Amino acid sequence: MVAERRVGNLPEESNRLVGRRAELAQVRRACGEHRLVTVTGVGGVGKTRLARRVADELQPGFADGAWWVELSPIGAGRDALPYAIAEALPLADQTTRPMLEVVAEYLAGRQALLVWDTCEHLVEDCREMAATLLTIAPGLRILATSRRPLGLPAAEEVLTLDPLPVPGTDEDEAADAVVLLADRAAQAVPGFTVTDTNRTELAALCRRLEGLPLALELAAARLREMPVTELNRRLDDRYAILGTTDGPDYDADPPWHQALRTAIGWSHQLCTPAERLLWARLSVFAGTFDTEAARQVCADKLLPGQEVPALLGALVEKSILVWEPTGAQERYRMLDTIREYGAHWLRGLDEERVVRLRHRAHFLDLSRTADAAWSGPGQVAWHDRTVEEFANLRAALDCCLAEEDGHAAQELGGALWFFWYARGFSNEGRHYLDRALALAPGSGPARAKALLARGLVAVVQGDGLACLRLAAEFREAVAGDTDDTSVFAAAFLEGVGHAECGRHAQAAEVYDATPRTRPGTGRYAAMWFQLQASSAFVRVNLGQFDDAEVIATELRAECVRRGEVHVRAWSDYIHALATLALGRAEEAMAHARNALDGKRRLHDSLGIAVTIELLASAAGTAGDAAQTARLLGLADQIWNTLGSPQAGIPELIAARQACEARTRHLLGDDAYRTAFRTGYDTHLDTGITEALRPPDPSYQAPAQPDPTG
Repeated sequence: MVAERRVGNLPEESNRLVGRRAELAQVRRACGEHRLVTVTGVGGVGKTRLARRVADELQPGFADGAWWVELSPIGAGRDALPYAIAEALPLADQTTRPMLEVVAEYLAGRQALLVWDTCEHLVEDCREMAATLLTIAPGLRILATSRRPLGLPAAEEVLTLDPLPVPGTDEDEAADAVVLLADRAAQAVPGFTVTDTNRTELAALCRRLEGLPLALELAAARLREMPVTELNRRLDDRYAILGTTDGPDYDADPPWHQALRTAIGWSHQLCTPAERLLWARLSVFAGTFDTEAARQVCADKLLPGQEVPALLGALVEKSILVWEPTGAQERYRMLDTIREYGAHWLRGLDEERVVRLRHRAHFLDLSRTADAAWSGPGQVAWHDRTVEEFANLRAALDCCLAEEDGHAAQELGGALWFFWYARGFSNEGRHYLDRALALAPGSGPARAKALLARGLVAVVQGDGLACLRLAAEFREAVAGDTDDTSVFAAAFLEGVGHAECGRHAQAAEVYDATPRTRPGTGRYAAMWFQLQASSAFVRVNLGQFDDAEVIATELRAECVRRGEVHVRAWSDYIHALATLALGRAEEAMAHARNALDGKRRLHDSLGIAVTIELLASAAGTAGDAAQTARLLGLADQIWNTLGSPQAGIPELIAARQACEARTRHLLGDDAYRTAFRTGYDTHLDTGITEALRPPDPSYQAPAQPDPTG
């Protein structure tokens, strides 16, 4: 049943895979016999596309999924690999442990496939990571793509992917290289087919490009502009200039194939000067980017901003860029090999640093805007936007650190407080913020915001002592600041610090000494919402359920007025806790459903699991034991994906155990297992939709069987 869900995050295939039947079978077989398989080959030979298809075919055999880890946006030399793997996996960790330890523990008992795509710039890191994970996780398999082996001879099976077979004769139109060229040409030129007129020239082109898939795709894109005869002639001219070297160019690092070097260089030559300049400047982007980002980062007097959209379209037509529509906007990406070529030209133009600094400035502005808008009606959109831009935000932070610009690193890391706090990237946030704060001691608004962000990371990770220390440092950093919203930030960190150390009464005293009235504007205005939610939660822990209900009600009303979703969902959750404790189970279920809706909108898997278990407790108290068991099964489906059940939080573990014991007693073991399995086997989206649906008012829970007989 689990395999049918096809657990994992494999990307969609953008084009059909041509040929490669023998290679597919070889890699599949190798993955069955070896725990680490590395597909090597020169750039553009199709390693990624082959690995994607193999992973898709192997996925049903891995109960815990097949997970794609995109490594090309990750900079070398900054210990980023564990974070990249954690980002790809659905694990939830809210501790201060090293990320390598977190990833290893998550995978230790699982049957999973990791696909590491584009490892060549991280070979040493990948080698060490593979050795560690394969030792700790016996059910793990790793499929890697790289231009060079990872270098684990005792564990690694290396398979070299060759170019596609080329036609032996001019009449051989069944050769895979010809099939690929004709397929991509038909996409570029509707109605294109292999005919008696063009067959000889197509065969010659495939031989000239030595069957290298990316080179053939670049050539196919040029058939919009010229017939294949002219295309062949121009390639012959370029080979005459460069010289012909069969096979890989091992003087390059990593190795390039001469046919690809020729095809990319020829495509570059045929671009207009403006297209070439944009190509080079776009190489600074990590992952995908949108039109506005391209305009802000790449435009100047030499490249007017109004020309950028048309130039992007031209580069898509030439297969230099890949166009990716994503609902509300269009995004673009560049294949790694083509990005490398652009980066080479950017360095040659002596523009690399200035364009990277413009990239950093754009994403700093983006993060400032997101910070200012976070507690308003655009919150969900900004949540999704920052997730989509994370590779570029990470690259901008890396640029700050490489430049040893502590002020910029603090400003960017601080503006992303909501990302580290509400999106589950607390461990990576700690990594960046600690380095940024160490770079630029002192005071000032940028440092204060970074200290707050670091404190919020400590909140998520349950590090009460760090919260108290950072609250004091924050107060020192804002001393003399006229922004009166800083009081909410300092009180929130201090109160949570006491609460996480078990001093709930002391936390309540801190909150009571802080104004309840919501501030207007200020750098820390969002902290008022966090403070009120924490205050309500502290009252629950103190048994002051009426007070908790009042605070949660007032907070929810303000969140609704502002269009805030994240804190509103927590206020609904706390309200459900309070009303359940006050004996109003059906009302608690209504509040829990509201909380679940908000957490679903923000894709908060941990919050979804916690809320479903609270909904289960309320359903049990309301007398529907069968629904309780189904909801517990649905929650377990999520916990088994996230990692530690109940995130290892003692209070949640105790509540879950009590709910399960009570429900088993009411239903009996057999009926409980049946209902639980129904919830566990339900598709997650379907299960959440059903959990959100209020019960029929005419429905009455059936009388529960007597388990004693």
